[in-house]
Amino acid sequence: MKLTRPATPAADDLRERFQAVRAQSLALAAPLSAEDQCIQSMPDASPTKWHLAHTTWFFETVLLQPHVDGYRVFDAAFAYLFNSYYEALGPRHPRPQRGLLTRPSLEQVHAYRHHVDEAVHALLARGDGAAEWDAIAAIVELGLNHEQQHQELILTDILHALSCNPLLPAYRATPAPALRLASVAPAMRWLPQPGGMVEVGHAGSGFCFDNETPRHAALLQPYAIADRLVNCGEYAQFIADGGYQRPELWLSDGWAAVQAQGWRHPAYWLAADDPRLAGHGTTAEWQVFGLQGVRPMEPEAPVSQLSFYEAAAYAEWAGARLPTEFEWEAAHDAPGISQMSGQVWQWTRSSYDPYPGFRPLSGVAAEYNGKFMVGQLVLRGGSVATPVGHARPTYRNFFPPAARWQFSGLRLAKDSR
Repeated sequence: MKLTRPATPAADDLRERFQAVRAQSLALAAPLSAEDQCIQSMPDASPTKWHLAHTTWFFETVLLQPHVDGYRVFDAAFAYLFNSYYEALGPRHPRPQRGLLTRPSLEQVHAYRHHVDEAVHALLARGDGAAEWDAIAAIVELGLNHEQQHQELILTDILHALSCNPLLPAYRATPAPALRLASVAPAMRWLPQPGGMVEVGHAGSGFCFDNETPRHAALLQPYAIADRLVNCGEYAQFIADGGYQRPELWLSDGWAAVQAQGWRHPAYWLAADDPRLAGHGTTAEWQVFGLQGVRPMEPEAPVSQLSFYEAAAYAEWAGARLPTEFEWEAAHDAPGISQMSGQVWQWTRSSYDPYPGFRPLSGVAAEYNGKFMVGQLVLRGGSVATPVGHARPTYRNFFPPAARWQFSGLRLAKDSR
């Protein structure tokens, strides 16, 4: 394959963004020891080391091998170890056993990243003048957004792992501004929305995932949406009112999860009598474990680490409901609305289904989103762990309804009468 020297700023920008995103992944892993980076605390989470290797495997497998003549893979065994769910690319190591991969070492994974990064830089430096460039640029763009998704997972997965440690160690002892939850005004206001026929989904230029398309019309009934997220103080009132002991508030599956899992509060809340708090010097009624360690619960901070079931039960208790994803999107730019992104992902009452006329990406990337469109709920917005600039108003995150290790919370909605 012959490519010419790039002649547009777009090619240079792509190389710079590639370098920045790849460096950010290593920066997120930097506070962690080699032991930290190998741990897998549950089947739904992955070790940090695996995230670093898998995102590298994606570039090697989807970009370099098809588009660089004579490319030599770093290690042929890595195709088995670090494939996630791509059936078309062959067998893979079982997901629940990723924590058993003590080898390759962390140093070898770093060497793998360096090998692939050098090859990608060389490829991008050749130019945008050939017919292949459009395909190459599209794969790099997808790969960068894919890696940013894993950057968020690095944080959510290690937070779960550290929460299982009886010492409750902090990921980062000094709060980082980008990860600090902002306070909100104590009074919640309802913002009336007219409903009607609205256009939803991604349109225009710029990157999006295939599940955000095609843009289409949706009919909404008049509704009202809360101007802000539900906060910890409000959720503590739900707990105090026996919210976790009242089956009438819960969906049937949710009540079964409460009973089976013993849920009594959000995932990382700690009651004052929790024995793990010994040595943390606190007497507050509620403590919250987060990336900066154990901190007193901030009543005005958005409640986080909720399952869909908990979000729906709270909404029922509050005499409201969760918004649909289309109501959320239509209200995104409404006057007076706040905290639409950068705090917590917000559960919606929408199943993760394909949009009318949806078609997955071609090739290997066809497995990226479409095959997961069953049994999951849509979340909108973006969290404190979402990389800056990664989310969009049309972004559709999705998780099973019982998932509660993510930075997930809720915003209320209600029907207009």
